[in-house]
Amino acid sequence: MPIFKKEFFGYFRSPVGYVILAVFHIMVIGLALYSGYYSRGEASLNTLFQPLPWILIVFIPAVGMRLWAEEKRSGSIELLFTLPISPRSAVIAKFLAALAFIGIGLALTLSLAFTTGYLGDPDWGVMFSGYIGALLTASAFLSITAVCSALTKNQVIAFVISVMICLFATLMGSDWLAQFLGSSVPTAALDFLRLMSFEQHFDTMAKGLIDISALSFYITLTIACLGLNLIVIER
Repeated sequence: MPIFKKEFFGYFRSPVGYVILAVFHIMVIGLALYSGYYSRGEASLNTLFQPLPWILIVFIPAVGMRLWAEEKRSGSIELLFTLPISPRSAVIAKFLAALAFIGIGLALTLSLAFTTGYLGDPDWGVMFSGYIGALLTASAFLSITAVCSALTKNQVIAFVISVMICLFATLMGSDWLAQFLGSSVPTAALDFLRLMSFEQHFDTMAKGLIDISALSFYITLTIACLGLNLIVIER
């Protein structure tokens, strides 16, 4: 809990945290309105969920790049582990603190959900499923970013590597990539790539389907990356 509080409130001790939240909120709501939120004439958040994974590719690394890189740069990581705190507890506390901050960013977009409920009669179950998918996607991206942050002392390097990995993981099973590869790749290989794609799993949940395969994918990947983060820190 002390590490969680230190990390969570650390985002609000400087203007950077407020700027990140403001930019995220403006981008998400702006793109939703630009994509025809009012002109479509339907009570849904499809225009919000469609660009959300692509925004998270940049937003999540911006939040998580400092988790371990800043500790290593300032030398406070040595002080941290002289305290009676296990590395596993530190990894989990830092991850949950960053995830809580991200949750605030997602909660800010609920203003559009309430607007949708005021103007029409939306399916709240579909909206709930979409937000669960967004939070799971964010947690997986954050666990990847945490590993990248633990590997370097430079926050910018951690940010760039995290963005590249998250972008690749999102594009991996996209229809665009399937068309680009064409007949040069077997159909079974393309199906496997779709199973490993963030975009495919998020689209499923954004449509209101809380799929077991999507939940297993996100949870397994998050736990695996946190385990890798622990190994890096211990060594």
